[in-house]
Amino acid sequence: MRRVILLSALYFFLELAVANAAGVKNFDIPADGAGPGIRLLVWTPCAETPRELDARGAIFLAVPGCAVTGEKLPLIVISHGRRGWFGGHHDTAAALADAGFVVAALNHPGDTWRDTSRTDSLSVLVERPADIKRLIDYMLDSWPDAARIDARRIGLYGFSFGGYTGLAVVGGNPDLRKGLPNCATSSLLACKQLESGEAPSQPVTSDPRVRAAVIVDPYPAFVFPEKDLKEVAVPVQLWSSDVAQNADGLSGCCAAAVKQRLPMLDYHFVTNAKHFSFLATCSPKEVQGNPTACTDAPGFNRNDFHQQLHAEMIGFFRKHLGENQ
Repeated sequence: MRRVILLSALYFFLELAVANAAGVKNFDIPADGAGPGIRLLVWTPCAETPRELDARGAIFLAVPGCAVTGEKLPLIVISHGRRGWFGGHHDTAAALADAGFVVAALNHPGDTWRDTSRTDSLSVLVERPADIKRLIDYMLDSWPDAARIDARRIGLYGFSFGGYTGLAVVGGNPDLRKGLPNCATSSLLACKQLESGEAPSQPVTSDPRVRAAVIVDPYPAFVFPEKDLKEVAVPVQLWSSDVAQNADGLSGCCAAAVKQRLPMLDYHFVTNAKHFSFLATCSPKEVQGNPTACTDAPGFNRNDFHQQLHAEMIGFFRKHLGENQ
């Protein structure tokens, strides 16, 4: 195991040695018949030297508005967790852009730190995967540098509720009905709505354009009975935090419940990792404002872990999405 970690770290540092940097810029998907407006942040390969940027108290390392470098670039879309935001995994996005990927992260309408109006609701469970489809449509058709993306090389990174989103996007078919086992006793608003007789307003949207997915602590996992994940036909790299840290009610909650149900799986269990250890390392301002999300288990180094995470993720996406042609 130690040898694997050392090799992964070496791979990561070799990647950095040949990388450029991450450009970053905001874009908007306009509201239309498919849904409300969506705010997104896009990281791209960049030939300039990155600098520190303060974004809502988070410290990004990037170049705002940098010209995109490269052609036929792979695209990675990022789905944040419950009440998250498009910058919650900024170091992961920057690492992917440094390695030659275009990375697009969105704010899921109704379920962000700023707008919690539909958090945990049945409508969010249905619409989150549709948000990803709209994001991919935008990046391939309307994004100013859309011609630089190779539409055959699209991947997804999903954390927590974004992990649920990712599983649905790659072919998982969530079982959203009254009487679902574990739902009757869950505090999830969507479960209360289902148990009261509400039904999804539309089918959950999958997207065959996504060819590989990295999924972290997918929640809620109980909406995916075994038969409903057998249609997942793309490689999945699944990450789990440590159930030994479950005093927070989140850590180790979900990945183990689905790991035996996925046909093409690369599974990673991270000893002593908390659920929020997968978020970017916090700035002092973030630590003060949200200590729960910023505090790791004693002896756990989030920076060191993210180096390993990024190396494994980059290798996975390169393997399954291919190198630049």
